[in-house]
Amino acid sequence: MLTQLQVTAAKFNPDGKGNKLSDAGGLFLMLTPTGKLWRLAYRFNGKQKTLALGRFPDVSLKDARDRRAEAKALLAAGTDPSEAKKEGKREAKLAALSTFEAAAREWMTHRGETVEAAQNAKTLARFEADVFPWLGKRPIAEIEAPEILAVIKRVDERGARFTAHRLRSEISRVFRRGVVLGLCKSDPARDLVGAIPPAQTEHFASIVDPKQVGEMLRAFDGFTGTLPVQCALKLAPMLFVRPGELRKAEWTQFDLEKAEWRYLVSKTKTDHLVPLSSQAVEILKTLKALTGGGKYVFPGARDKNRPMSDAAVNAALRRLGYDTRTEITGHGFRAMARTILHEQLDFPPEVIEHQLAHTVSDNLGTAYNRTKFIIKRVEMMTAWSNYLDELKAKTA
Repeated sequence: MLTQLQVTAAKFNPDGKGNKLSDAGGLFLMLTPTGKLWRLAYRFNGKQKTLALGRFPDVSLKDARDRRAEAKALLAAGTDPSEAKKEGKREAKLAALSTFEAAAREWMTHRGETVEAAQNAKTLARFEADVFPWLGKRPIAEIEAPEILAVIKRVDERGARFTAHRLRSEISRVFRRGVVLGLCKSDPARDLVGAIPPAQTEHFASIVDPKQVGEMLRAFDGFTGTLPVQCALKLAPMLFVRPGELRKAEWTQFDLEKAEWRYLVSKTKTDHLVPLSSQAVEILKTLKALTGGGKYVFPGARDKNRPMSDAAVNAALRRLGYDTRTEITGHGFRAMARTILHEQLDFPPEVIEHQLAHTVSDNLGTAYNRTKFIIKRVEMMTAWSNYLDELKAKTA
């Protein structure tokens, strides 16, 4: 049998000899380059197995012998100590996630592999403000539908109906994740679909009258802010991409010689191609002289290694006198282009929808691909830029 002195004095032998010091009853000390490890050799159902008992000196010789005795007792009762250890770890993990808040945070961590950090941050903010104060400390397995309904009703009654519906959906996802992890047996939020009246969809403010569009474009020419923001203002209606995709645009995504911009659509995680008109290329060439040495086409005003603020375009619109709640927003340029391209320039809806990078299936069920209708889309983007120039010229 080993002594405490032997265990303390034992050192790893690089030659590989003498690195296993046996005690008794299958207990031994394994010497490794990184430390001394207690192990127990045993047989279960005719198979030789090894159980980890801890690291010396965190686990003393006496502690290791006590753990050997516990493992032997399990074997005598017909239980595999390795499986019992795994089950103990699983139960400890479940106990750590037993409250709704812990389960919700685990779900957000898991979801973080597939969504942007900003989206998770917004979800967490909603939960911290409207859910955790009432459900956070409750055991997730004990929460019932009426408790969840009280939470979402509280949000709805303050006039935030859309947020209430979003919370019900997100709470439901927490429970569904909980079912997968064994934290609860069902999703009570699922039964609350329809418990609150549907939210009225609020469309982004947009200008669709051609005369007003021309006046707005003329106002952009008179913008006295920074060049990157002015260029973003001019390109936003011309390219009608999502605002986040425009402000996060990187120079490596552009081929100005081919007049193309290729990037990954943030919402659908699909590749997208934006044909660039000669007007768009000219704006980008002007801007490249200023920002082309960095990563972003529209770098932040304070930190060039970050993209322009998500509020920059709307702030510029307000500076020009536009109400971003009732007249036009950065996202509203998409609705403006969709409406005018179809109603004024007679471009087919399916061509417009593909350029908007919307997920569209044709009558054969073929989903969106970045090059579909590309010849027609190149023609459309050129015609669109020319049309915008004509509208602006009419206001001179």
